[in-house]
Amino acid sequence: PFVQSGNLVFLSGHLPYKADGKVWVGQLGDNVTTEEGKQAARSCAIGLLGTLQAACGGDLNRVKRIVKVLSLVNSTSSFTEQHLVTNGCSELLGQIFGDKGKHARSAFGVAQIPLGACVEIELIAEIE
Repeated sequence: PFVQSGNLVFLSGHLPYKADGKVWVGQLGDNVTTEEGKQAARSCAIGLLGTLQAACGGDLNRVKRIVKVLSLVNSTSSFTEQHLVTNGCSELLGQIFGDKGKHARSAFGVAQIPLGACVEIELIAEIE
């Protein structure tokens, strides 16, 4: 789920999971609200943190900076709040890492995501 090149760690896309352990499915602008999408993006961030911790040998203190977040949002063609959905991930990273969590990011609307998920997020981090 990750590969390291130099001091950069590239994390594969992570899907959101609900409390029952099932993938959070749906489409923004149809059957998922922006606020629900934001919570789904937060769920992706939690999964990303677990993978990042594994990439850091169990020590998140090795994270020097979150460099980039790329968010894919399963959206209708008229939905335009992908950036607000992605805030669910960005805000959690900021809460955990402070200034080291400030990152560049992109948020795209896409027609479909594996397993029908509403969001998929990947991450690039610099580690020491």
